[in-house]
Amino acid sequence: MTDRPAYTRREFLGTSLAIVSTTATVPAFLHQSALAVAPQPGALTVSRPGVPEDRILVVIELSGGNDGLNTVVPYGAPEYYKARPVLAVRENDVIRLNKSKGLGLHPQMGPLRQMIDDGTAAVVQGVGYPSPNRSHFTSMDIWHTADTTANQGVGWIGKAMDHTVDPQHTDGTDCVCIGRNTPLATQGKTVKPISFQNANLFRWVGSDLHPLLGDEYDKINRAGIIIAAAGAAPDDQTAFLMRTALNAQIASDRIRNAVAKGPVTRFPGGRLASQLRMVAAMIRAELRTRVYYVSLGGFDTHAAQINSHANNLGEFARAVNAFYAELKAMGQDSRVLTIAFSEFGRRVQQNASNGTDHGTAGPMFIFGDMVRPGLLGEHPSLARLDQGDLIYNVDFRSVYAAVLDHWLKADSTAVLGRRFRPANILSPKALG
Repeated sequence: MTDRPAYTRREFLGTSLAIVSTTATVPAFLHQSALAVAPQPGALTVSRPGVPEDRILVVIELSGGNDGLNTVVPYGAPEYYKARPVLAVRENDVIRLNKSKGLGLHPQMGPLRQMIDDGTAAVVQGVGYPSPNRSHFTSMDIWHTADTTANQGVGWIGKAMDHTVDPQHTDGTDCVCIGRNTPLATQGKTVKPISFQNANLFRWVGSDLHPLLGDEYDKINRAGIIIAAAGAAPDDQTAFLMRTALNAQIASDRIRNAVAKGPVTRFPGGRLASQLRMVAAMIRAELRTRVYYVSLGGFDTHAAQINSHANNLGEFARAVNAFYAELKAMGQDSRVLTIAFSEFGRRVQQNASNGTDHGTAGPMFIFGDMVRPGLLGEHPSLARLDQGDLIYNVDFRSVYAAVLDHWLKADSTAVLGRRFRPANILSPKALG
């Protein structure tokens, strides 16, 4: 049998976090233990020079393919009502944003209209990419990697973290994902995210299985303290493992303590609101996480779309509105930029099941007091279609470029693999 070489620090991190991300394929005790072993101290994140540490990005994934036409409603276009005799939002019900162009919002999105009026929300119209793919998995991979070939195994956020985080000083808390899976977008080569669905499970559970496991884990942590105080060599693998266990315990305690505290304001019910409440709690607790990733599913509306889509849009709008009300009450709203996307829009024509099938271009949403509020860009033409689909006006990677260059201060060309002109989505005060 060939001897296996000793783990390097990078190999260990990659292995332990890979275990964390495969929640559906490993036993619960192994998954929970791996979460506790991954390196996540709640200490200061040290970025590379010139990178602002006080700015936070929140990403909301609207998975399933959000119907953009019933989100930003072209009530002034007769083609819209002709293509959707059942699904079209009645003109009298539309929340009007641009009367001259006949554009407005779905009636369930009143909280988002309020944010637009307050100057803290923008809708980027007609976002997509060349040669669109209508597969959920492939298109989502394209959005996650910012690569239209979907061949890269590294995400755009992960790349940004690789370029902005000092690998010798990171505490591993640079990116936190809340949900059942670890999104590809957050996977870097050297910087890995923390991922959990329930903060109460983000802990060492060995003592629940047997007291001796808890005792041994405490010994490891005590040894880690001694090694840290002694200043062991950076490449000492035993010291690294000890510090890892200690740091994991610290991160686990801080995250669970943060999430356990009630919010300053009131949050509505719903899946997304629950996730954003946890994000707000971690920000309030002064975790130095730079990127949070959350998601809301249910947008694959092939049949009986009217009620399900309305419910999802209402949940989304209420949750984000409550999130920013909480941030403002905490005095943290100017630090947090939020973007929301879906892997594609829906086809213009409704189908025989009173739903819509996979399409192409759709809207993105940008939130925060640093955005240019309102409707941005041009709505895709309903008179000029590509085989029944909308033609995109804005490449999604230009939105990413704006976030990377102007907010995270990461080189968008290096992250995205080529130069994209940053979309004009942020106000001048965010460009400094």
